[in-house]
Amino acid sequence: MIKGSRGHYSRPVIRISILAIALSLTIMFVSIAILTGFQQEIRDKVIGFTGHIQITRFSGNTNLVPFAVDRQQAFLPALRAHPKIKHVQVYASKAGIIRTSDQIQGAVLKGVGADYDWDFFRKRMSQGNIPDYSDTAQKNNVIISKAMADQMNLKLNDPIRMYFIVGEHTVGRKFKVTGIFETGLEEFDKLFVIGNLVHIQKINGWDSGQVGGFEVVLKDFRDVVEMGKYVYHQIGFQLDASTIYQLYPQIFDWLDLQDMNVVIILSLMIAVSAITMISTLLILILERTSMIGVLKALGLPNRRIRKIFVYHALYILGWGIGIGNLSGFTLCLVQQKWGLVGLPQESYYVPVVPIHLDLFNILLLNLISVTACYLMLIIPSLIVARINPVKAIRFS
Repeated sequence: MIKGSRGHYSRPVIRISILAIALSLTIMFVSIAILTGFQQEIRDKVIGFTGHIQITRFSGNTNLVPFAVDRQQAFLPALRAHPKIKHVQVYASKAGIIRTSDQIQGAVLKGVGADYDWDFFRKRMSQGNIPDYSDTAQKNNVIISKAMADQMNLKLNDPIRMYFIVGEHTVGRKFKVTGIFETGLEEFDKLFVIGNLVHIQKINGWDSGQVGGFEVVLKDFRDVVEMGKYVYHQIGFQLDASTIYQLYPQIFDWLDLQDMNVVIILSLMIAVSAITMISTLLILILERTSMIGVLKALGLPNRRIRKIFVYHALYILGWGIGIGNLSGFTLCLVQQKWGLVGLPQESYYVPVVPIHLDLFNILLLNLISVTACYLMLIIPSLIVARINPVKAIRFS
C-alpha cells in the first residue's frame, strides 16, 4: 500500500471504501441470486403443469376441448431419442364443474396416462399418494391442490363428482381424492384436477388410441425456443407445437419485467462503487502530492505515476469485491439451507425467498464491477499530469 507522512486521513477512507464496495457487491450478489431463484421457481411450476412444449391439432378452439390426436405418431421415436428431450407424454384436458353438497367450482380435468412423469407433483405432495394408472383399480383416483381442497372442504379419500358438457348433454363422473398437492401457483392450483386419461377419452367419445396431445419435457429450459422450432418442423402440417412462452406469455412477460428491477439495482450499486473508488483515489492523490512532485522531479513519467495510484485503488477494490463475494455467498447459502426469510405465498407463489447460485452470473457480475470501476479510475488518475513538481515540493 502507499505510505506517507499524512496517511492518517487515507487509512479510514480506505477502510470505508472497502466496506462500501463490499456492501454494494453483496447487494448485487444477493439480488441476482434471488431474481434467478424466483424466475426458476415460477418457471418450474408452470412447466410442471404443462411441459416445455405442447403438441396439439391445429384448431381455433380455445375452450380446453381439443380435437383428438392419434396416439401413435411417426415423429415420436425421433423426439424421444433426441439428446435435449427428457420425456414425451400424452395428455388431454376437459373443462368441467366440481360439485359437492354445498360448493360448486369450475375446474379442468387433466387426463394423463401410465407414461406420465410424476416427478413434479411427487415433490409437492402434502397428503396422500400419486395414483398409478397402470393399475386399473386406481382409474378413478385423482389428485387435487390444497387450495382447491380447502375451498371445496374436501379431504383425503373423499369422493368428488365432476360434470362435463358434451354436445347438449351433461355427463357426470365420480372420482376419489387420493392425493393433495401444493405448488403455490394459485392460478393453476385452483384450476387443475389431475386424473386418468381414460375418463376424457370416454367423455369425448374417443377410442384408446386417441389423445388430446403430447407434452414434451426438455432437459434444459434454455433450449425451449430452439427445440420449439425443431419439434414444429418434425410433427407435420396437421399438428401444432406451442412452447411454454406461447402458452403463458403473461407469466413470462411478468418474469422478464423482474430483470429491469435487478438492472436498476445493479446500475445503482456499480455507480456507488465507482464513485467510492473515485473519491478514494482523489484523496490518495491529494495526500501524496509532495511524493508525486518528487517522483516527477526524478524523471518518472506521468503514466508510471498514474499506474501506482490505479494499482493501489485496484488493491482496495479487490479487497472490497472479495469480502462482498464472501458475504453474499454466505447469506445465499444460509437462506438456501434454512429459508429464514419467508414470503406470503398467495402473493409471490413461493413460501420463502428462493435462491439460485449460478457460477456464470457470479463471474459476470464480478467482471462488470471490476471493469466499470477500473474505467472510472482513469479519470481521477489524470490529475497526476496536472501537478507541477516545483509547486508540489515547495508547498509540501
